[in-house]
Amino acid sequence: MLSGFKNFLLRGDVVVISIGLIVATAFSTLIKAFTDNIITPLINRANGPHPIALGVQLGSNGNNSTFLNFGNFISAIVYFVIFMVVVYFAIVLPYRHISARRGVTVFGTPAPVKACPACLSDDLPLAATKCKYCGTEVPAQAA
Repeated sequence: MLSGFKNFLLRGDVVVISIGLIVATAFSTLIKAFTDNIITPLINRANGPHPIALGVQLGSNGNNSTFLNFGNFISAIVYFVIFMVVVYFAIVLPYRHISARRGVTVFGTPAPVKACPACLSDDLPLAATKCKYCGTEVPAQAA
């Protein structure tokens, strides 16, 4: 039982995912600091002379629990976009390149498929002549 668990942990995919998670967490911290210390003050300055932030006070002045802070929301959107761009260029593109060198296609365009007229499954390869679910003859599609 323990040897199976050990084999699972030492598989290449688990190690790659673990390293990716660690790198993503580090990038997340860096980008969060960038948006908190640079983007958020710029957005808050757009509100003008008000010192709090870009937003609307719903209750009494100074009550932070009733303040709709649009500046922090915009900063969170900027954070998300920057984070996803960094993840794409730092993790996805190199992983796709390495996988392509190994002969594996990842994050690519899915292969064209056709549907079975009997059971309506829609994931049959174009070259299939029988449905893999119900066994019905499926007409061949012209290439």
